Amino acid sequence: MEEKPSAATGLQPIRCRAAVCRKPGEPLVIEEILVAPPMAREVRIRIICTSLCHTDISLWKLKDPLGIVPRILGHEAFGVVESVGEDVNEVKEGDTVIPTFMADCGDCEDCLSNNSNLCSKFPFSMSPGMPRCGTSRFTDLNGKVIHHFLYVSSFSEYTVVDVAYVIKVDPAIPPNRACLLSCGVATGVGAAWKTANVKKGSTVAIFGLGSIGLAVAEGARLCGASRIIGIDINPDKFEVAKKFGVTEFLNSGRLEDKSVSQVINEMTGGGADYCFECVGMASLVQEAFACCRQGWGKTIVLGVEKPGAVLSLNFFDILLRGKTIMGSLYGGLKPKSDIHTLIKWYTEKKLELDKFVTHEIGFGDINEAFDLFIKGKCLRCVIWMNK
Repeated sequence: MEEKPSAATGLQPIRCRAAVCRKPGEPLVIEEILVAPPMAREVRIRIICTSLCHTDISLWKLKDPLGIVPRILGHEAFGVVESVGEDVNEVKEGDTVIPTFMADCGDCEDCLSNNSNLCSKFPFSMSPGMPRCGTSRFTDLNGKVIHHFLYVSSFSEYTVVDVAYVIKVDPAIPPNRACLLSCGVATGVGAAWKTANVKKGSTVAIFGLGSIGLAVAEGARLCGASRIIGIDINPDKFEVAKKFGVTEFLNSGRLEDKSVSQVINEMTGGGADYCFECVGMASLVQEAFACCRQGWGKTIVLGVEKPGAVLSLNFFDILLRGKTIMGSLYGGLKPKSDIHTLIKWYTEKKLELDKFVTHEIGFGDINEAFDLFIKGKCLRCVIWMNK
């Protein structure tokens, strides 16, 4: 842990509203809090809008050790720089930015390499504080600490983010579309584009047609996949999935005496070129691996299992079949370069972000967004801070 850096000279705490998670699984409490000035290499951001991600739901429900409360959740956002701390040269007051949960320091061995998006200076973690010193910039009006979430904490009118997690973007991109690139949509598209490197004319199988799975389909479509097979237990998702490029559907709850992998192998004559697990179940990862094609098939893991979950694979299936299995954190994207490519694709109408947004609400109704998500009635719900 580094020594706590000094606060920016002359800046004062800001009093604003935040939606605070006080108890796991209970409605967020909208209350006034204090947001401290940014320290060295930090940026204080006024959030314009934020969107709700499945990871927010998962950690909101979770109890100790990761379910730390009180906490400000939220990590998909778009905002404007209100102030900067010492030694910040990348952005300035008034810049429009996207914060992300993935660091891109720009000077470690991994960030300088094209082989990885995993920053070694700031490794991914669920730390409840700032990455350089571990302390919080949030307190309630009684002076008690409120913890951070994924280094973003966007369910607040103002937040403080380390500059390694901030991407300056063109203010012309609509805020309610830009915020989607902080996590979910970028993760799915990136998994097809960067991690798997899906080839034109290939066959893709996607396990789970939630927002991440549909983003994978969008990425596979952009890459030119000829067959995109969607697998889900909910048949209501199939019609929606067509809009994202899914060409064939498999109801995994109605296969009688066959496994999903057996059916996929039969449909594809030996397995899909790329299989994506987007649910977060070890058993589904095993099924995905079982139906990716021998010799060159890739299984990409995006779903998040419960802490401590173990994956079991047959040793000889790996040795003798020549398949690959790999994880994909943030879709393998390097935030400070690849996000600009996604924005370019959006402005060129190649990447269709609009169809991911199914609901938009005001900040005061944030708990409604949770209800919609839990009931499966939305893909992405955008929350406007000033409405």
